[in-house]
Amino acid sequence: MQQVDSPMLVVLAAGLGSRFGGGKQIALLPNINRTIMELSIEDAYKAGIREVVLVINGQIKAVVEQDILPRLPTQMQITLVEQSISQVPKQFASYAVPRQKPWGTGHALLCAKAQINKPAIVITADDYYGPKAYQQMVEHFQRHPDNMAMVAYPLVKTLSQLGGVNRGICQLNGSKLTSVKEYTDICQTTQGIVGRYKGQQQRLPASALASMTFWGITPELLDSLELGFEEFLRNYDNGVKKEYYLPNCIEQCIVSRNMDLIVYSAEDHWYGVTFKEELAAVAGKINEQR
Repeated sequence: MQQVDSPMLVVLAAGLGSRFGGGKQIALLPNINRTIMELSIEDAYKAGIREVVLVINGQIKAVVEQDILPRLPTQMQITLVEQSISQVPKQFASYAVPRQKPWGTGHALLCAKAQINKPAIVITADDYYGPKAYQQMVEHFQRHPDNMAMVAYPLVKTLSQLGGVNRGICQLNGSKLTSVKEYTDICQTTQGIVGRYKGQQQRLPASALASMTFWGITPELLDSLELGFEEFLRNYDNGVKKEYYLPNCIEQCIVSRNMDLIVYSAEDHWYGVTFKEELAAVAGKINEQR
């Protein structure tokens, strides 16, 4: 049942999927014949959410409008927002000229600023988080409407059998996030889970929590995003592949504004897709969880 103060859902679906070879956010899961983001929106709907903002790129707009929107719950209010490379403050317009890929997840969320007037759950379109994560976040905002939050996943539930993965490992003070440290090449070995941090291999506990981009935000974050994006552009070093990452901005808010962000441990598995060859396996695992 919908709560009056239910958060909205913001789906970041504007990535180009270069390693996937195209728009993976609109790729159908075999034997399910739905996209991952459709399943996520359905899970959010079951948790009582009725407002969704889809941040997309122009290349997939027609497919989203013609194929995906008609399959979504009819009571769900859907707003489409396009992220484009040219969406920068006027004084930085020249930086967009050589750019070939989007500015990153922080910029994608910033493009939806005008539509976010209440607490929101922010996810990425190509990650499947499980239905319980939305329930956890809805309950969080019922108890703490002014506090940001994250549903993080036990590291052991995010590993790949195909090789090492990179994960942002949460550093906590009690239940509150203090920072996210980026570990690379994390994999299961006979000695346990190991990964590299700043080039040094370290062991990691299976219970360590990984940030998989499932955020609960408040509208105040968008003001910080806007200021942070301008600072990012001012410090631009002509590296046209550099991106404005949402986790970095949120961490900066925690430090500079002394904001509290409560971390919840996920109860479901997380599943993500990087390559087309993974679609069938991911579809089978999602079917088992649903």
